[in-house]
Amino acid sequence: MVRGAITFISGGARSGKSAYAEKMLVSERGRLIYIASGVAFDQEMQERISKHRQDRKDAQWLTIEQPTNLHLALPQLQEGDLILWDCMTTWLANEMYEGFENGNPCWQRSGCLAQKQQQLMKTLAEISEIAAHLVIVSNEVLDEWPHYEEETEVYRRAIGELHQQLVQFSDTAIEMDHGLPLIWKGELR
Repeated sequence: MVRGAITFISGGARSGKSAYAEKMLVSERGRLIYIASGVAFDQEMQERISKHRQDRKDAQWLTIEQPTNLHLALPQLQEGDLILWDCMTTWLANEMYEGFENGNPCWQRSGCLAQKQQQLMKTLAEISEIAAHLVIVSNEVLDEWPHYEEETEVYRRAIGELHQQLVQFSDTAIEMDHGLPLIWKGELR
């Protein structure tokens, strides 16, 4: 089986990552799939999700709500799909707090987060064998500060590790800055 193209797009909040990723895939020919990691926990997130849905409305995206366990989206995918996963950092936060309601979040359980990261990379490899083009969106967050609480430090380290793995895994790596794409690896399709 031939692996599809993989593009990794990162950048700060409101830098234009999602809009850029959507335009990239809409310009190609194929079934558009949007795998959404966001959960509407508060009013701000409800508004952001609503705006993203509105932005995608005209292009007829099929949206798969998958805030955790990304592998569960696999049965809904078809050969040659154009897939946008938005976003890795939201997914990571969701996975870190799995078990929180029982007082035992993943980030506090030995090996839990590492296992989730391994499963993620396996799942992305499987998606890349189905998709014609997989675009992964992630946020650049948490620049260096002198001290973080343990929980935030775990999140920051996991983002850094995953970003490095995703850049290696991808054909193209783009950083969005003020709506402008900075290509760090590969070239635009």
